[in-house]
Amino acid sequence: MRALQLIRSGEPPVLADLPCPEPGPGEVAVRIEACGLNFADLLMIEGKYQDTPPLPFVMGMEAAGVVTACGPGTRLQPGARVAVFAGRGGLAEAGVFPETRCTALPDAMSAEQAAAFQIAYGTSHLALTRRGRLAPGETLVVLGAAGGVGLTAVEIGRRLGARVIAVARGTKLKVAQDAGAEVLIDSDTPDLRAALKAAGGADVVYDAIGGAAGEAAFRALKPGGRYLVIGFASGAPPVLPVNIALVKNLEIHGLYWGGYLALDPAMLRDSMAELFGWFAAGGLRPHISGSYPLERALDALEQLRARRSTGKIVVTMGGSHETRDFPPGHA
Repeated sequence: MRALQLIRSGEPPVLADLPCPEPGPGEVAVRIEACGLNFADLLMIEGKYQDTPPLPFVMGMEAAGVVTACGPGTRLQPGARVAVFAGRGGLAEAGVFPETRCTALPDAMSAEQAAAFQIAYGTSHLALTRRGRLAPGETLVVLGAAGGVGLTAVEIGRRLGARVIAVARGTKLKVAQDAGAEVLIDSDTPDLRAALKAAGGADVVYDAIGGAAGEAAFRALKPGGRYLVIGFASGAPPVLPVNIALVKNLEIHGLYWGGYLALDPAMLRDSMAELFGWFAAGGLRPHISGSYPLERALDALEQLRARRSTGKIVVTMGGSHETRDFPPGHA
């Protein structure tokens, strides 16, 4: 099988021919059809991600495909369509994964949609419903609102009845508006804190960017507000003035979605079940801005690194050399 393998940190991964693995007890073999890219993939290449597997390893944190074989003690059957979150192994034509990391797909969900679904929607759902306790009528500020996780925060926040303020760069704001944002603020605005305060301030801040933008949004929180630490796409964590947290009774919550596999797997399963139910009912529209064949996976990663994408980028394993860059609003 072909697979994108990271051999040494700090160097680009390589497309390699590797043996197809066989499933053991509790495992299933999957013919992978699509794999979603995440900012964490870039951090793994640089050796900076908190959960980087031992080298060498096949990249790709989340994938979707069809079960082809099952090891002893599994309930899935060959032919089942599944989404897989394994943290690695998705950027390949086949893989073996624990059955516990597989979720059966709704009939209406394509492999590309499934590969773009779990981490982004799962992160935002747990952050907003469990950590942020976002309530109808509250104001949610989303930093990086056109990105892979940010766009799902806009969509879920709106579904939960919040007023959503989207912060993103320039023309990308249109995608956030289409997802339900009511107020649009360009991230290049000279004084983000002042712009957020003028828009009424925030009950909850969803920060996937960090840096100066994160600090500005933190300062725009209303008393009793909640600040959600999601990621640092700017390259640096925000420097948060905790004296303001004291005076305004603010809460600061970190959210690492993959960590819930150990912290509270039941909560993660319940969250994903609700999200897949929302999708099946037509309530969620995964936004995919580009689809690349496996042989162009490095180009896809570069699109992610350069922040040229909105929503998610996926890599497909169907053997096609076609690359598709979708227009804004594609679902």
